[in-house]
Amino acid sequence: MAQPLLPAGDDAAAGFSVLVAGLQAQRDEVGGLRPELDFEDVPAPRTLAPYASAIAATVWVGDDEIASGRLILLYDPAGQTGWAGPLRVIAYIRADLDPDIAEDPLIGQVGWTWLTEALGNHTAGYAEPSGTVTTVITEGFGAKESEAAVTGFELRASWSPAGSGALPVPDTRPAPGPGPEIMDGHLAAWCDALCAAAGLPPLAEGVTALPPSSRRPR
Repeated sequence: MAQPLLPAGDDAAAGFSVLVAGLQAQRDEVGGLRPELDFEDVPAPRTLAPYASAIAATVWVGDDEIASGRLILLYDPAGQTGWAGPLRVIAYIRADLDPDIAEDPLIGQVGWTWLTEALGNHTAGYAEPSGTVTTVITEGFGAKESEAAVTGFELRASWSPAGSGALPVPDTRPAPGPGPEIMDGHLAAWCDALCAAAGLPPLAEGVTALPPSSRRPR
């Protein structure tokens, strides 16, 4: 996960760093369960909130990239319009859909359900969800007429972790609000939705996959 854009030496910055460290631990755990996922540090946006951190993921099958996404965690002590508290998660997912799935007129609702069901399964709750699902059909003409049409799927969403309030203070004083567990499961939910969009089957309950011995060059 990219280093958060934080001013040094204040409790908000330190508390946000605790949350970022928790997401890094979740990333490592999910990477062990889903060897198809390749995570990458990416720059955090600089204009959306005073504190931000971001991570990207790519889904591979063999040497083929079949889906990708990005997860951003924002913190604004003053909150923002449309947020439920000072924390906000932004998620992006892109994939090429199987033609049979792409023809489903309810694919937008289905795609949104991939995310909401994953959030319901992995997290303690979420508030003020918002997002869009877009499908784009790319067809070839002329010299490219023989190429098969491809349907691109894009999901953009944001939500606030349930119960988010003041951030934890990583020292001996009592935390003024919920601890780093407030983010538990949010990264895993995003990864589940990303894998669903890629057409991967869900993991069987209780089954642990081993990570690959090496990562693909970028």
